[in-house]
Amino acid sequence: MVELVTDRHIRQATEEDRRALFDICLRTADGGDDGSELYSDPRLPGYVWAAPYLTCAPAFAFVLVGGGRVLGYTLAAPDTAAFAERLEQAWWPRVRRDVAGLVPTRPGDAAILEHIARPDPWPAWLLADYPAHMHINILADAQSAGWGRRMIAAGLAALTAAGIAGVHLWLDPRNERAKGFYRHLGFEDVSRDGHVIFATRLDV
Repeated sequence: MVELVTDRHIRQATEEDRRALFDICLRTADGGDDGSELYSDPRLPGYVWAAPYLTCAPAFAFVLVGGGRVLGYTLAAPDTAAFAERLEQAWWPRVRRDVAGLVPTRPGDAAILEHIARPDPWPAWLLADYPAHMHINILADAQSAGWGRRMIAAGLAALTAAGIAGVHLWLDPRNERAKGFYRHLGFEDVSRDGHVIFATRLDV
């Protein structure tokens, strides 16, 4: 019998992973499926949901690697309100210059360009109990053997060590598999106002 050996492991993300974060974000941007056909600029999803965390909250950015490539990531901001302020200072101005003049031509363009121009505020009721937020995305060929659970655990451990009381995440309403995954991990469905939101309190 041949024993399968894997070199997959989780480590802190570095600046060298930035391109991979953009790529993985794009390839999971359609409710967990490949969103490449939705955006005229492949960087658009990553501008919002991936790359800014490497710039503004690098201590809470982790990647799953294996076979010499990045297969997934978990990203978090321990203080969402402070993170939003940091983005306005250190992230959005540069991104707005990058996308200036981009005319929406594909289905996903307009909504993301609107978010870049005028980011939606986080609800105060949510941040009161769950001040941190996180994202996780893993490529389809690595969604097995419990790596999603391990990735979430790495992110939650970092937030717990920082003394954060609670964390939330937003889900695509179409992603039923993700809803089941987070319920299995003990997250509570706190959805409101048409948004699908899961959250959990941390033992600090």
